[in-house]
Amino acid sequence: MEMAIERVTSVIDEHAVKTPEDFRQMPDEYQQLATRLMLIHTEGELTGADDYIQIFYNLAPNAFEKMICCERAAEEIQHYMLSAEVLEGIGVDTSFMLQQNFLERTNYSNEFVRGVKTWMERGIFSFIGEAVVLEHLLEFQQSSYKPFADIFAKQIIKDEHVHVAHGYRIIKDACETGSGLRDAQAALDRFWPHLMELFGHPLSERSRLYVKWGLRKTTNGELRERFITKTRPRLESLNLVMPENY
Repeated sequence: MEMAIERVTSVIDEHAVKTPEDFRQMPDEYQQLATRLMLIHTEGELTGADDYIQIFYNLAPNAFEKMICCERAAEEIQHYMLSAEVLEGIGVDTSFMLQQNFLERTNYSNEFVRGVKTWMERGIFSFIGEAVVLEHLLEFQQSSYKPFADIFAKQIIKDEHVHVAHGYRIIKDACETGSGLRDAQAALDRFWPHLMELFGHPLSERSRLYVKWGLRKTTNGELRERFITKTRPRLESLNLVMPENY
């Protein structure tokens, strides 16, 4: 379902805020929005590590896949550390997150991930769900706050491409058989609405403000429509049908 999205123009150039000192000189609205965005990302990376160890590891069909889950979890922890360091630079301590149960983390909800029950659903989560996350991270790479943008350009984007490729491999291998294709389609149908929710409300006012201040380049609605356009041919190449209700 395509939606008319009103364009928003940034009032600040890419990477214009170069240091924590520059950050503190920015208007309150910028500081609050940027801090919120960075906290959500930082929490999400930590919760991603929990997902790989607490859920996906236990579903892995063999020792190799269990090892890969551990590697992915370690990368997510490293991403947390990179983001936490950026927040520390502006006086925000995130160490409390390390002591939290995932249910206590309110910024990055992942209840539907806890509903992953099969290795096929785990594959769909990484192939599609982590690709959704990657779309956001590609935007953060161009953030007006340079210390935040730098961590994506240097490391995180590279790792997340690997995460998505792993999910794609799981689904591609499954789709080579009739039964696997049916199971993959069922997993896609089940999780697609939840994965689209990761974009946030298409007409979110906060996403417009993120664009206004150069923290992102596109609104939630624009980002979702761009993702759908990119993803449809990938699904079709595997003989999977994109769910219509999105």
